[in-house]
Amino acid sequence: MACDAGGVRILHISPHPDDEMIGAPATLLALRDAGHQVTNLALSLGRPADHERRRAEVTEACRRAGLGLVIADPPIAMSSGDDTVAAERAVRALIADALDGPDPPGLIIGPCHHDVHHGHELTGRAIRDELSTRPLAPPWWIWAIWGDLPLPTLITTYDDARAEQINDALSAHALEMERADHRVHVDIRGRAMVVMAPEKAFGFGAPALGAPRAEALTEVIRGNGQWLLGTPRVLDPASPLAEPRAISVDAWLAAPSARDLTHLPAPGS
Repeated sequence: MACDAGGVRILHISPHPDDEMIGAPATLLALRDAGHQVTNLALSLGRPADHERRRAEVTEACRRAGLGLVIADPPIAMSSGDDTVAAERAVRALIADALDGPDPPGLIIGPCHHDVHHGHELTGRAIRDELSTRPLAPPWWIWAIWGDLPLPTLITTYDDARAEQINDALSAHALEMERADHRVHVDIRGRAMVVMAPEKAFGFGAPALGAPRAEALTEVIRGNGQWLLGTPRVLDPASPLAEPRAISVDAWLAAPSARDLTHLPAPGS
């Protein structure tokens, strides 16, 4: 794993500005606090007329959150009506550049390939396909915003103070929150996951977590030419990586999403 005295180098891949504070924000902030180098790669800036505003918003959000930021140049067009095949190729090329660079990430965090939104799904497929070509690929921690994670393995617990930090950073995306207030979404999901995440990760009947809020992710790791499922656990930010179980999830990762199966068109940006 790419790791040094500064901790694990972590690349969070964000299809849109604001996904960095919606997908797995408590996890990113916990890793940041533990001394790991967390960089958010913002792939798109919405529609061209919104680029300047959304660039300013994601820059301020990452400043408030204490995350590094790289914005794709040029931003990848993945809104409704854009060429999503070309967008997926461009996302994969950026991931390849990061992995081939002088400081490759030791962990990638990004969206599920079944996350309903076309931009999230193409990003998830690009992560999957590029990492699948790498004999020494970093682990991939998968989040979902619009869809559901059927196989969560990793839980991050957090308190009210952390929730306020997330809310503050997410509020930097001011006009987006006016359009659809994901601060409500993140708050409600965090409270619900205290009950739902341990049941799904540790087995039904598992007790609720002793924390006000939680996030769930699915960890997958390349091993012996296949994708293996991570070990169920509550995140220890100081030692975030663990060996996988001998459970292949190739079939799940290769499976088409409901959007793919129905050829559902992209409804929005």
